[in-house]
Amino acid sequence: MLRSTVLTLCLAAAVLPVAHAGERRAEAKPTVVLVHGAFADASSWDLVAERLRQRGLPVVAVDNPLTSLDAAAAATRRAIAQAPGQVVLVGHSWGGTVITQAGDDPKVSALVYVAAFAPDAGESSSQQLQRYQMTPGAQKLQNQGGFLSLSQEAVATDFAQDLAPEAQAQVYAHQLPLKASALAERVDRAAWKSRPSWYVVSRQDRTLSPALQRDTARRIGAELREVDAGHVSPLAAPDEVSQAIVDASAAAPAR
Repeated sequence: MLRSTVLTLCLAAAVLPVAHAGERRAEAKPTVVLVHGAFADASSWDLVAERLRQRGLPVVAVDNPLTSLDAAAAATRRAIAQAPGQVVLVGHSWGGTVITQAGDDPKVSALVYVAAFAPDAGESSSQQLQRYQMTPGAQKLQNQGGFLSLSQEAVATDFAQDLAPEAQAQVYAHQLPLKASALAERVDRAAWKSRPSWYVVSRQDRTLSPALQRDTARRIGAELREVDAGHVSPLAAPDEVSQAIVDASAAAPAR
């Protein structure tokens, strides 16, 4: 009897650590990798990142160089490689083109587009734009030495028009120009064809056409959300944007 009891206890001790390890794996959450777009830097994700961390999701914001699609995709791939476990990849604005190119990494389980481009393979951001009426923000782009930027007035009226003046000033101060030629660079892969996607449309966007956004979301088969915000919805509507990312993280299949 004693021998049988000892044997039972030993078997239980051997099995329990395995069960706990399985529970830890089940509880592991994907890392959210955030890719900013043109005329911004990684701080444009600060309000969203704060909310995601409060929900228990690890977050990395990529410093997107905005000099070429290849350079931006390479920076994003480095962030994906360094992240533990699976990744939910999020792109805002031109960052959508970047995640379309870089998001076919085996670690990426889902894509989230926020007021963003999502070209098809062989297509560029500019080609997406050409099918829609030019927005007020696009009409005010400044080209200096081949780099595009927005004036302080354009930021206030057409880029971040729904932010308070102090926040608009911060957006302008953190602005990084986009090399104009990057818009004409074609993606050679379309990650949304092999990954579940979410899309958050900015209804009041005066920089990237809301019609382009809705059409893009339907074309890529994304789960569509809309927010009553301008182009910088990660700053103007961080609760709604972060919720879409949380939902994508919960629903994305393990890879």
